[in-house]
Order: sequence, then C-alpha cells, then structure tokens
Amino acid sequence: MNGQIDIYGVFLPALLVLAVIAYVLSRQASRVLARTGFYRLVWHRPLFDAALYVVILGLLAWITRGY
Repeated sequence: MNGQIDIYGVFLPALLVLAVIAYVLSRQASRVLARTGFYRLVWHRPLFDAALYVVILGLLAWITRGY
C-alpha cells in the first residue's frame, strides 16, 4: 500500500478520495435524517453533522485500510 490512488496519471492521496466519498455519504445521511424528523432530537445540528462526517470517514478508512 502506497497511500495514493492513480486516476489517469494523477496521483491523489487516498485520504482525499475517502474524504470526498465520506462527504457525499454524510450529505445523503443528513437528508435521510432530516426527512425522518431525527433532527428534532438533536441539540446542535451542525455539530452533529460534523461528527457524522468524522464517523463515516473513520469507518471508510477502517474498511479500506488494507488497500
């Protein structure tokens, strides 16, 4: 594992790619949570969204640690 991903000759850090994927997944999860009314139970929505992003990014990094 070299920590880089080759996209048509451009080497990108693997963490950058995972961060973009985590952002997309967290936005989708946020929309689902908003539609279900879950945010009525949350004290500080921006803080919760940031924590959700970090958790998703951590899970993606943990899942792909072998690549």
